[in-house]
This record gives sequence, C-alpha cells and structure tokens, in this order.
Amino acid sequence: MGITSRMIPTEDASARKREIEEKLKQEQETLSFIRENLEKSDQLTKGMVSILSSFESRLMQLENSIIPVHKQTENLQRLQENVDKTLSCLDHVISYYHVAKDTDRIIREGPSGRLDEYLACIARIQKAVEYFQDNNPDSPELNTVKARFEKGKELLEAEFRSLLTRYSKPVPPILILDAISVDEDIELQEEVVLEHLPEAVLQDIICISGWLVEYGRNQDFMNVYFQIRSSQLDRSIKGLKEHFRKNSASSGVLYSPAVQTKRKDTPTKKAPKRPGKDDVLDIEIDSYIHCISAFVKLAQSEYALLTEIIPEHHQKKTFDSLIQEALDNLMLEGDNIVSAARRAIMRHDYSAVLTIFPILRHLKMNKSEFDSTLQGTAASTKNKLPTLITSMETIGAKALEEFADSIKNDPDKEYNMPKDGTVHELTSNAILFLQQLLDFHETAGAMLASQVLGDTYNIPLDPRETSSASGSTSDFNKRLLSSYICKVLGNLQLNLLSKSKVYEDSALSAIFLHNNYNYILKSLEKSELIQLVTVTQRKAESSYRELIKQQIDIYQRSWLKVLEHLTDKNMPIFQPGAKLKDKERQVIKDKFKGFNDGLEELCKIQKGWAIPDKEQRDYIRQSQRKIVSDAYRAFLHRCANISFTKNPEKYHKYRPEEVEEMIEKLFDTSA
Repeated sequence: MGITSRMIPTEDASARKREIEEKLKQEQETLSFIRENLEKSDQLTKGMVSILSSFESRLMQLENSIIPVHKQTENLQRLQENVDKTLSCLDHVISYYHVAKDTDRIIREGPSGRLDEYLACIARIQKAVEYFQDNNPDSPELNTVKARFEKGKELLEAEFRSLLTRYSKPVPPILILDAISVDEDIELQEEVVLEHLPEAVLQDIICISGWLVEYGRNQDFMNVYFQIRSSQLDRSIKGLKEHFRKNSASSGVLYSPAVQTKRKDTPTKKAPKRPGKDDVLDIEIDSYIHCISAFVKLAQSEYALLTEIIPEHHQKKTFDSLIQEALDNLMLEGDNIVSAARRAIMRHDYSAVLTIFPILRHLKMNKSEFDSTLQGTAASTKNKLPTLITSMETIGAKALEEFADSIKNDPDKEYNMPKDGTVHELTSNAILFLQQLLDFHETAGAMLASQVLGDTYNIPLDPRETSSASGSTSDFNKRLLSSYICKVLGNLQLNLLSKSKVYEDSALSAIFLHNNYNYILKSLEKSELIQLVTVTQRKAESSYRELIKQQIDIYQRSWLKVLEHLTDKNMPIFQPGAKLKDKERQVIKDKFKGFNDGLEELCKIQKGWAIPDKEQRDYIRQSQRKIVSDAYRAFLHRCANISFTKNPEKYHKYRPEEVEEMIEKLFDTSA
C-alpha cells in the first residue's frame, strides 16, 4: 500500500507537465502568427502611404493647373455681367430720349375712352422729366418732355371738365319729391338714392382728380368742380319750382306716384286759406317749402359725392362754394317773402302775413338738419338761415301786433255796417285770422316770444318757463299766444260795442252784438280756439254766453211798446153786461189798434233783420212768440165779453195763431 501511494502523484505531475508544454507550444504558434501578420500589415501600410503620397502629389499638380483657369472664367463672367448691365442702362437712358416721340400720338389724342393707357403714358413722361432734371438739366430733351407733361396735364384737366359737364344733369323734380317725401311711419321704406354721375364716369373723375392732386400739383380742378356742380344744384331746385308752376294749378299732382303717403310736418301740408288768398300764392308757398327741403337733401347728396372726388382738407371749402348760388337764391326768395309781407302790413292787409307761418314753421323744424348739412362751412354761410328766420319772426310779430291794434281801431263807418244786424266783416276776418293762427300756434307763440312781448300781455317771465327746456318754453309760448288771442278778442269786443252805437234802433244794435258774440263763441268752440283762450281766461266761454243773454234781453225789450197795449194799464173797470162809456170803449179800441200797429211795424222791420245761427234764431223766435202770444191771449180773454165796437173785426184783426205765425217769420229775409 505504501508503494502505490507514492506512484500516483508522480503520474499526475507528468500529465500536468505535458499539458503545460502543449499550451506553451500553442502560444508560441499564435505569437508567430501575430508576428507574421504584423509584418504583412507594416508592408501594406508602407504601400498605402506610398500610394497616398503619390496621390497627393498628383492632386497638387492638378490644383495648380485648374485654379488659374477658374479665376480667368470668373473674370470673364464678371465682365459679361458688366457689359449686360451697361447695355441695359444704355437702353434705359436711350428710352428717355424716345419718350416724347413714343407718347406723342396718345397725348395728342387725349385721355377720352382710354384713361388707364393715357395715365401710363403720363407716368413715362414724368419719369423722363425726373431723369433729365437729375442727370442732364441743360439738355433740350428736358424742355421737350416738360412741355409734353404740361400738355398731358392740361388735357387731363380738360377731360375732368368735359366728363363733369357732359354727365352732370339736374335731378328730375319727381325724383327730388320722392327723396324728400319720406313717410316716417313706414319703417322699412327704401331710401331714394340720388345718383349724380354714372359709376364708370365717377371712377374716371376720381382717378383724374387723384392724379391732379398727387402729380399735377393742381387745385384749379376744384374750382371747375364746384362751378359745374353748383350750377346743377341750382338748376335742380329751379326745375322743382317750375314743376310746381306747371303742374300744381292745373292738375294738383305735385308728388311722384312712387310715394303715396307723406309725413305730417313735411312740405306736403299746405297753409290754410286766408281772405283773398289765391291758388297761385298757395303754389308759391308750397314750392318754396319744398325747395328748402330739396336744398337740404341735394346738398347732402352733393357732399357725399364731393368727398369721393375732392381731397379731404379741401372738402368743406369746396362744398361751401358749391352751395352758395342755390342757398343765396333761396334766401333771396325768403327775403322777398318778408318784403311782400312788410308791404302788406303797410297796406293793413295783415292776413297776407299768414304766408310766412307755414314757411317759418318748416324752416324751424328743419333747422337742425340744415345746420348739420352746413357744418364746417363759413360762419357767413351758416348764419343765412338763422337770419332769415329772425326776419320772418320779426315781421310776423309786427303783423300780429298791428293786427291786434287794427281790430281795436277799425273805424265805425255807417255805410260799412250790415243793415240786417248780421256778423260784421271785421268779426269774421278777425276770427278767421285767429283760426288760421291756431294751425301754427307753436310758431306764432315762439314768434311772439322772440320779440320779448311778455310784458305786453302781462305774462310773468318765470325763469323756469324761459329756460332751455323745450316743455317749459312751449308752455310759456302757449300762454303768450293765449294772451295775444284774448287781447284781439277784447279789442274786437270793444270795437263791436262802439260800432253797435251806429244803429239808431237799440233792438237792432242788440241783434248785431248778439250775432257777433254768438259767432265768436261758436267759432272758438268749433276751431278749438276756446282751449287756447282758456289757458289764460278760464271763464271766457261763460262770459260770452252772458253777453249773448244780455243782448237777447235788450232785444226783447223792443217788444215792450207792443206788449204795453195788452196790459191792464188804463183798462176800464166794468161789470159784466154793463154798458161802457165812449171814453172807455175808446181805450179798448186804442189798445187793439196800438197792439196791431206795433205788431205789424215790428214784424215788418225785424223780418229784414238776420240771425244766421238757426239755433239762436229759433230760440229767440220761440221765446218771443210765447211772451207775445201769452199776453195777447190773456188780453183777448179779458175783452171777450166786452162790447166796445160795432165792428169787432176791425180791431180784432189777428187770431193768436196768426200772431205766432207773424213772429215765426222774424229774421227771415226770404219770407
């Protein structure tokens, strides 16, 4: 066992040795392989370096050959570009020398019908002018192109004038009436547009004006513009006026059929008739009122057109000049109306002043729109309408004052008094004047207030009422007008009382006053004047009724001299069946005769008197018939059994029914 144990380690060591030797051998082989590969790699590297060195050498040779060629090519290209640029500049410069010749035909033929082409030509000429001014200011070519440019500008100005003149036409009257007669109650009503120039023409005009401002350095065309358009504006208004003259009187057709309804306070409302006022004057008033509205509408339309053509900073001044002729003509016509009213006042024809009221009302109603339209114009232009309004208010207030005085001072001429005691012409004219004043009560009240006439009518000038508040001012003006009307009625009453004294018969005087007072009261009630009167005189109506009653009482006294024959005065006292004395019989005969004669005389006289009011006439007849009939029947009853004559039919001429019939025929000139 000991031998075996020693042998086993020896065998392991040998095997281990062989294994190590084997590994060493492999490592040596690997090392040899690596050395061989390194040697090969060194050889390849040396070869590659040799190749690269050769390539680098050749590349340097190539670069040294190519770079000079490239630089030479660049120089040649630069030279070519410079030549091209030089030739282009030469062509451009040479073209300026040919501009005059190239554009000659187009400039001579003018811009009409080919504005774009013409403006392109002008642009070429303008560039040529700028070139020669900058580069060769002494060259003759500069004068040539300058002259051509001025000629072109001149023809553009001529074209501007020609287009405006050729296409500017007066607006037809019917179209103007459509434009100003808008019904405010129709919310979706299409607004009438006034087209003054065809669209294509307008665009050409805008284009020319723009060029003249920017390049032409010219403002003369603005004068041309306002002169031509001013003439058309004036002709449009005159055409409307002529339309009224031709059509109003004959057919009454004043408005375009396109507008069937009109605004209440627009020019369509006519002034009321006045004493002696004829249709021609009606037409003139309507015409003037419409022309005022037409001016505002046309001026607004002209301004809208002007803003497209005229530079902004020249628009207001040009517009001011444009409207002057038409505005001056309107103001002159207004001044003539004022002058005519002034002459009428001098003739004491106060009703003629009523022509001013509808015009003045319309002017004041449209003043704000008028002022808005003229905004930006000269102060002298804006003040023309207020000046006319002031003139109308002044002459109107003067007429009202003098009218009131004329009512008070109208002379008591016997030949001018109505023989039948009916309403005096002074009364009917005064009431008619006041009734027509009622249609313009706001205008008349403001007219009186404008002249500070409050003290004249004892109206307290309450600061609250004279403030700028429209409600307070309106109330004050209403009170002022009420006081004025009361003053006229008071003057009329005093004058009528004076006139009534011309009649010798107090009964006729009473009938005269009754008729006039009754006419005044009924007229006040029918025309709603009574509401205006009662603003300052609450008991006016009852006062007139009392005056009327007083005159009826005075009239009835005229029958006392007839009725006194039917009383018991001097009537004999007798017993039934007793025989009367001659003296007593004569008393009864005288009573019958006195009654008969008095009745016949009064009926004959009073049948020729007049009481136009049927209601009053019937009332007075019936009242008088009852009084007389009752007294007569009582008298006949007392005398029924008295034998005072052998011929009773001689004295008992009328039965009570016949007396009543006679009284029923009083105040009836046709009976």
